[in-house]
Amino acid sequence: MRLLIVEDEAKIAASLERGLTAEGYVVDSAHDGDSAEALVGANNYDLILLDWMIPGRHDGPALVQVWRERGVQTPILMLTARTTIGDRVQGLDAGADDYLPKPFSFDELLARARALLRRPKASSGNLFRSGPLTLDVVAKEATVSGAAVHLTAKEFQLLEYLLRHKNEVISKDQLLDHVWADDARVQHNTVETFVANVRKKIGDDVIVTVRGHGYKVG
Repeated sequence: MRLLIVEDEAKIAASLERGLTAEGYVVDSAHDGDSAEALVGANNYDLILLDWMIPGRHDGPALVQVWRERGVQTPILMLTARTTIGDRVQGLDAGADDYLPKPFSFDELLARARALLRRPKASSGNLFRSGPLTLDVVAKEATVSGAAVHLTAKEFQLLEYLLRHKNEVISKDQLLDHVWADDARVQHNTVETFVANVRKKIGDDVIVTVRGHGYKVG
């Protein structure tokens, strides 16, 4: 999963990036609204963590509104020291999906992020299923016909991304962006190798190769 942090306080941004990276997410950071706009225009994110008061042409709520008007449907969690009901309503009315007042605990932020990431149509609670495969994204467990399967962290992330986009054809470039964005050295043949390894563990029928386009989980 690829996340964007938009936060102008460098210490907070760095702390969030370290914590989320340790949890297995691929994380980009922007320190102003203009940089955030450019990143969202160039990349597909699974979640945006957005501070209310940021420098640039737009503050947090205005930036949310701009993205929503452009058709960006990425879940957005607003982070702000402004805690009145009116502020909360303004942020949510602009199109944010959730609101977390500062100061907050990292555990609560993580729980809210997971809740927003569970919303795509392919998910059912914490579980993703395809044929005999079940993936528990909170417990980080995979089973095939009820039997536990050991996956490395990257194998799990790869499979989770495909399952979150069930019935969609996902290109190798998309997988590189969302699973390996922190390592520019990774190439298409790495994706192919990981897919082959995952197939050995879960069976050949779950991940379908769409020749010339990428992969799909049905």
